[in-house]
Amino acid sequence: MIEIKNLTKNYGQIEAVKGISFTANKNEILGFLGPNGAGKSTTMNMIVGYLPPTSGEILIDGMSMADNPREVKKKIGYLPELPPLYLDMKVIEYLRFVAGIKEVPKAEREHQVARALSRLKITDMKNRVIKNLSKGYRQRVGFAQALIGDPQVLILDEPTVGLDPNQTMEVRNLINMLRKDHTIIFSSHILQEVSAVCDRIVIIDKGQIKAVDTKEHLTGSSDDIVYILRVEGECAGAEKALKEIEGIKNIMEINFLDEGLSEFKIELESEDTRNAVVSGMIAAGFSIAEIRKISVSLEDVFASVTRGKSYSGLASGENSDTE
Repeated sequence: MIEIKNLTKNYGQIEAVKGISFTANKNEILGFLGPNGAGKSTTMNMIVGYLPPTSGEILIDGMSMADNPREVKKKIGYLPELPPLYLDMKVIEYLRFVAGIKEVPKAEREHQVARALSRLKITDMKNRVIKNLSKGYRQRVGFAQALIGDPQVLILDEPTVGLDPNQTMEVRNLINMLRKDHTIIFSSHILQEVSAVCDRIVIIDKGQIKAVDTKEHLTGSSDDIVYILRVEGECAGAEKALKEIEGIKNIMEINFLDEGLSEFKIELESEDTRNAVVSGMIAAGFSIAEIRKISVSLEDVFASVTRGKSYSGLASGENSDTE
């Protein structure tokens, strides 16, 4: 449904996007992640036709954005991080206006507006002036305008910004419902949201694709061996003892839990190091309250690949350069 082929974007001598390629399949929710300055927003603006690429190709349902921009844009609904609202309009006036500029046939406009209002649960706000709405309701109005025109593709940039937990859950459920009729690219800094709704995840950094895979494969493919170790005894002394044990790659976190009880998050070189940790700490005079291996989270994978570490599970044919 969405094909991105060798896409680049230059601003003078600055190469913001460096020949990236990825796809989003029909009815798929594709997460799009990247730190600030990674090229994520630039890429999304090129996909929706707001920015022209320096080179490369964008295909929506097999149709080229460069060759057929007007027709391709009709297939896309876009919710940017800052919704494009006219604050002095009433909600229903604004959505009718959007239906007009999207060239929705006049006979269908009222139905589409009513449907969008209902889906976002803002029907009771339809006669309110947008500037008088809360940030959360403004976000819903922005989401509603993306649905006008019944686009095949939805590009959602931070769709849960400003929403309370209940509203966030409602939007999450809405996104899952919309997959029946739409292909969705979903960008968010809230990794839990991406993890909850996305089928696959693209991670971009420094203008390059660092990883493309399912959440399960991303979090299951890491070679990192991480343990939680709880130690009875003086914290500084326990930290010093850990640093003297061979096979501990990194002491990632230190937490003081209670009088005489500390917790360490440690990365090991191999599973065999676990026994050396236990015996080494006991020999140093410390009691082990707990030692357990923990699974790698999406946050861990994101932090790892955006620090320059390669991802072995990168899908074949995708851009995989690292710096």
